[in-house]
Amino acid sequence: MARSIFDIMNDLQQKQEPFAVATVVDTYGSVSAKTSSKAIIDAQGRVVTGWIGGGCAESSTCEKAMECIETNQTAMMEIDLDDEMLGAGMPCGGGMKVYVEPVLPEPTIWVMGHGKVAEVICAMGDILSYRVIVNDLGATWDKFPAAKHIITDDLDYSQLTPKPNDYVIIATQHKGDHESIKQALSCDAGYIALIASRKRARLVLDYLREEHVSEDEISRVVAPSGLDLGPQTPEEIALCILSEITLLRRGGTGIRNRDKLLVEDAGGAVATIYQAHKLAAGE
Repeated sequence: MARSIFDIMNDLQQKQEPFAVATVVDTYGSVSAKTSSKAIIDAQGRVVTGWIGGGCAESSTCEKAMECIETNQTAMMEIDLDDEMLGAGMPCGGGMKVYVEPVLPEPTIWVMGHGKVAEVICAMGDILSYRVIVNDLGATWDKFPAAKHIITDDLDYSQLTPKPNDYVIIATQHKGDHESIKQALSCDAGYIALIASRKRARLVLDYLREEHVSEDEISRVVAPSGLDLGPQTPEEIALCILSEITLLRRGGTGIRNRDKLLVEDAGGAVATIYQAHKLAAGE
């Protein structure tokens, strides 16, 4: 039985593989594709399934699809198939408009720990469309019903394998936090947060130094972590952490929107978090 294009899209999403959907939204003149024709294109620019026309249009669309996947931006492209010099190939006597939409894997949050803060981070992370993996010996499905995966047999933390766009949150309540951070640093995780008191955080960072971890690597550990929202409850602590993740992911400023508007109305410029980091580093 032939599988639908939507079945294949679902398979790719389950495998956490990026792809783009190209849809013909308009045609004119003599073209082989019809309006609503679709194709799935992978990150290497290969058509996985579907069809949006022959070689005249396919190569241009695949090239644009790779660009869209790289930048995570949609694109509306017009392909002229009737121009020998500027068209997409041999003159076909028409043209088409193609909408290209990238579909990227959900970013993953790795939660190390099983306490109340960890439970709330998992629940809130799921609401925010993150793929949450909980790695802790004491984690159970009744406490983490929103998790995509629970790991309970990782004594040496070898199953903690975050990708560059993943987020790691250490909420182990001092149990194995230094070992799990060391494992996270051995990967390319873009964000590693330690939820701990200032005293405990200093002890963990000193442990890393004793293990000859470089200062550049240690600086990747966010401790204390989260935005300063004055939290007093586990729910509020979780909100602080996820707010910081959102700030970094979206390139926000971290200031109140009303204050931002006042600065902009006065003709000033508000730095994003990335610009602020550069200023602080003297770049």
